[in-house]
Amino acid sequence: MAMEPLIYLAFVDDWELSGDGSGDPRLLQFQPLRRLVEIYNAHGVRGSFNAEVMQQLAFRQRQDSHAELKLLADEWELLVRETLRQGHDVQLHIHPQWSDARYDDSRWQLNGGWSILNYSPDAARQMIETGRTYLEDLLQPVNPDYRCVSFRSGSWCIAPSPHILRLLADNGIVFDMSIVGGVRYDTRRIELDYTNCEEDFLPFYPVMTDARRVSAKPEPIVCIPTNYFYGSRRQTFRHHSSKVLGKLKKRSEPADRHPAGGRTMATYGHEWAQTSHNSVLTKFYDKGVRPYIRGRHLISDLAQLDYASMQEMLSSIRRRVKAAAIGPVPVILENHTKDIRDFSHIERFVADVAQASDIRCVTLTEVAQKIREGTFVIKTAPSK
Repeated sequence: MAMEPLIYLAFVDDWELSGDGSGDPRLLQFQPLRRLVEIYNAHGVRGSFNAEVMQQLAFRQRQDSHAELKLLADEWELLVRETLRQGHDVQLHIHPQWSDARYDDSRWQLNGGWSILNYSPDAARQMIETGRTYLEDLLQPVNPDYRCVSFRSGSWCIAPSPHILRLLADNGIVFDMSIVGGVRYDTRRIELDYTNCEEDFLPFYPVMTDARRVSAKPEPIVCIPTNYFYGSRRQTFRHHSSKVLGKLKKRSEPADRHPAGGRTMATYGHEWAQTSHNSVLTKFYDKGVRPYIRGRHLISDLAQLDYASMQEMLSSIRRRVKAAAIGPVPVILENHTKDIRDFSHIERFVADVAQASDIRCVTLTEVAQKIREGTFVIKTAPSK
């Protein structure tokens, strides 16, 4: 008798341009999506793609005066439909900075705030409803049963908020996957702190005003954290070594040897620079010493990991599932199409996972269905 898989693993991709609007959609989105689908199909795995709809809506809004935007928007839609037609999933992803976008001299300027938590309930509701309706109208002709059932917020911004979880539930969203344990951002665009989440691995019912906390009762929406892990000392050493070698190599090669798909990399990196006022000694400890003591904190973002790190990630997942001892557990992996530079590591990892007896690869739609069916234990806080 075959053993029931304990891990329901979802390969999830945030499918988008850079957060500042820079980049060529064909290089950063269309080409790598086709390659990922090829890899998934070759190994019998179905992936899920979080389509950033605010970008697409901005392209559509300006297509009458900019023919190049219409061509890109048309190709975006054709590719999304074809991806769903091949058995993969497409779900809702929103970067609200596109809500106030300008397009001049073939460049985007995004003037909206980066965190949906800072928008009024009406503005947030409009973005969610518009995005959901757009995807469902686009994809129901391909599959009449298609629904938006999951959500990831741009830049992970989901908590705290007095209204965002309620708005998602009102729009039929079964679960959110924007929490990622151990993450803290204090940048010129984003402020969030998930370093003390009450649950950062198992699915749980959130307090409806703060997804970092676990509710004592069932709620109209579930949270499934995106996975993270701590890399080994060996992985940390490899990371630091590769950064040094990469900088030396970059200095010695012509600029055109480092294509960025049209991204304004220097500007985009500045957007994510931490604005912490810690001392130089504290920064050195946090980045250079502490990772060797505890391990380097890593979001399970496949575009940022090599094959050895992915193996460490999978070992960590197995340990945590075993320790939970509650039956099957859904696990959300992350990926950013725009950041993939070498598909070989992802292909090797997908091949391993496809053959693992304790793992079943699922789409986000399947995760939502299994939540409804009661396959997973959804955590609540002990009653006081």
